[in-house]
Amino acid sequence: MKQINIQYYKKNGLNMIMGSYNGKLCLLDFLDRIKRVGIDKRLQIALNAKYVECDDEVLRETKKELDEYLQGERKVFSIPLLMIGSDFQKSVWEVLLKTSYGKTISYKEQAKYLGNEKAVRAVANANWANAIAIIIPCHRIIGSNGTLTGYAGGLDVKKRLLELEK
Repeated sequence: MKQINIQYYKKNGLNMIMGSYNGKLCLLDFLDRIKRVGIDKRLQIALNAKYVECDDEVLRETKKELDEYLQGERKVFSIPLLMIGSDFQKSVWEVLLKTSYGKTISYKEQAKYLGNEKAVRAVANANWANAIAIIIPCHRIIGSNGTLTGYAGGLDVKKRLLELEK
């Protein structure tokens, strides 16, 4: 069976798991998130791989770039990504990747970019399924009225990330 290399990242109040597969980052997620088991199962089934705790170049570079981001020194990540999900989920995550550092958009605006502003709930569900937090920046999506809404890392983390980017 193939393997997803995993490491843990604990810094600045973030408690995360990182995973790489075949030279690409496929996982950067909050350890205590509600859907943690579902995310892990989806990745392992899709890649026919199991988690093995070991280090590699992608995970070392991810740690380095995350450190730089949290210090306010990095606005764009250069880690190669492997997005595991449906075509719709991937299209939603592509919109997230185009949402610039320091900017926020609403779920409705995100749905509009995809050509269906009525797909707000489906977009929100796809954001929730994002397995590569921070780098695929679902923290930049807010409610239409400007309020902070659901985030896998918790609203306090979402608020801190948005404040960091201002």
